[in-house]
Amino acid sequence: METTRTVTVAIIGAGPRGISVLERLAANWAALPEGNRPRTTVHLVEPYEPGPGHVWRTDQSRHFLMNTPALFPTVVPVGEAAAGRAPSLVPVSFDHWRQRMVDSPDSRLSDDDRKELQSLTFADFPSRALYGRYLEWIYSSLTGALGEGFKVVVHRSEAQHVEPLTAGFRVRLSGGGAVVSDAVVLALGHLPAQLNPEQEALRDGAARLGLQYWPPNVPADADWNRLPARKTVLVRGLGLNFFDIITHLTEGRGGNFVSSGLPAGRALDYHPSGREPLVVAASRRGTPYRAKAKLDSYVPRSIQLRYCTPTRASRFAAEGIQPGFDHDLWPLLHRDAVWAYYGTLARTAGLPDAFLPSLQDVLDDADQVWRRRLEELLDGTVAPADRLDLESLASPFRRHRFASEEEYNRAVLDYLEEDAAGSDRGENDPLKMAIGAMNAGRSVIKEIVADGGLTEASWTAELRGWFEPLVEGLASGPPALRIEQLAALARSGIVRFAGPAPRFELDAALGRFTVSSPWVEGGKYDAGVLVEAMMPANRVSQNRSVLLRRLLEDGLVRARTMMSEDGVPEVSPGIDVSKPPYRAIGANGLAQENLYVLGLQLSSVQWGTAIAAEAGASLDAGSRTLRDADDIARAILA
Repeated sequence: METTRTVTVAIIGAGPRGISVLERLAANWAALPEGNRPRTTVHLVEPYEPGPGHVWRTDQSRHFLMNTPALFPTVVPVGEAAAGRAPSLVPVSFDHWRQRMVDSPDSRLSDDDRKELQSLTFADFPSRALYGRYLEWIYSSLTGALGEGFKVVVHRSEAQHVEPLTAGFRVRLSGGGAVVSDAVVLALGHLPAQLNPEQEALRDGAARLGLQYWPPNVPADADWNRLPARKTVLVRGLGLNFFDIITHLTEGRGGNFVSSGLPAGRALDYHPSGREPLVVAASRRGTPYRAKAKLDSYVPRSIQLRYCTPTRASRFAAEGIQPGFDHDLWPLLHRDAVWAYYGTLARTAGLPDAFLPSLQDVLDDADQVWRRRLEELLDGTVAPADRLDLESLASPFRRHRFASEEEYNRAVLDYLEEDAAGSDRGENDPLKMAIGAMNAGRSVIKEIVADGGLTEASWTAELRGWFEPLVEGLASGPPALRIEQLAALARSGIVRFAGPAPRFELDAALGRFTVSSPWVEGGKYDAGVLVEAMMPANRVSQNRSVLLRRLLEDGLVRARTMMSEDGVPEVSPGIDVSKPPYRAIGANGLAQENLYVLGLQLSSVQWGTAIAAEAGASLDAGSRTLRDADDIARAILA
């Protein structure tokens, strides 16, 4: 006998996270006995195309690349992640889709898609536009495979208000009208955010003086053609957004990178178009994120974690201990990074045969003695210049004072050239392999610390305080090509660097923005344009979303408060939620039945929420976002 039960769901946000929820709803629905399937309607509320959403839309510049290779991302469970879960109706990762589109191109592929696919390998870095086409294809294929009794309705609108009803919710839409549903899933993604006080002062001052201040933004949303040619432009930030901007201002304006015939690090020359601005860039550490190594896998094949394994890292919870990061988890990962570095050095530099067994013995020793013993082992075996100092990598020019801007820019260029050369060495570069171990361990730590797996004080002061900036600067960097290109731009004089710990100010008397560094003598630059090369802040309390602010005002959601190291309450960036499936916790401290949260706004209980699901990885680690989507889908259909 067929069930008469009906289920109506509103998914607010139909980018990758929202589509994952839709896919899991469809898969779990199809896995039910036919007579037990409720009549299900899913309302997708999304102003952009379902699938790509805002960030991955298909009409953006091909200059904007992903920072993971084609072999990495997926929005549906495949491989190990699919085991024990309802089988997907479209079990296709991005790389499987890439191969399929080469062999049998879809009619919706643009000429640019086809051209990119012809040269793209599994180890290359796709454009965001092409990844958006994959997301579009997943959505289209999924909706085409739905059975009778499962319907999807798309609302090309912004959700502006969620109103609780006696049973369910009413979602009011920006274009008028509303959706009534039994459950709501908040898969909001990147949201507009308020400026901090310093940024507000720069914006207001620029308006008074007729200058250009460009606030944090999604790179594809900005019209970079408005930046003046052949004029100085100050840029704050040397992370991933910086590379998007700089590529658009050079190649995007007709400049060309050509082979120099020299080895990696100096492999490219830049031929300007004459329409480029002069970019002066700066960031806190003074250098860009390190480039990813050239590999044929995501984690280097030579990396096998020995210490920071799920078994060893989870033993604290198994023994009833809530670990701290510095005291309990970092010593494990630090050992793995050390082993990866010196294991590679031993292989490539010909260290004595007895070195690695001795190193293993040292690393197996207790926390309080192994680092001292390591220094003793290295003395007389490894020159000081060849030793690993992971913590110092967070500040490559730490406390070094430069006598001139020329000296500093020469140091940065040397850094870029060596970084590009190290990436080219791939598995034969000791530092890149140490970084590879940290990247592998990052997935383990993400699994361990989720949902209260770390003390709150350690979460704020240690994991988020110092480790996150370190590991992001090392392991979340751009493709090696981008560093090679930046080195060429530095040699050509198109890009200059202002120095570490920069001070960006508005000089009212001069009528210009200025930037200087306390560590670089005489290195002060001024310009009529200042660009913030960063995304809007992912902080619930700082958002400018009409929907999220109304949810906060109505008390349906709240930001999570955590205790800092000194016992002072600290508002976390994310929404307060229950244990999985993540239900929003309201101002009254109670979980809101059938109001679920997924994605970036889970940063109060998960670490690394911006990272896409890794194809074939465990649902507890690299594919955690797919597990979260599945948990929500199963709860809704229960």
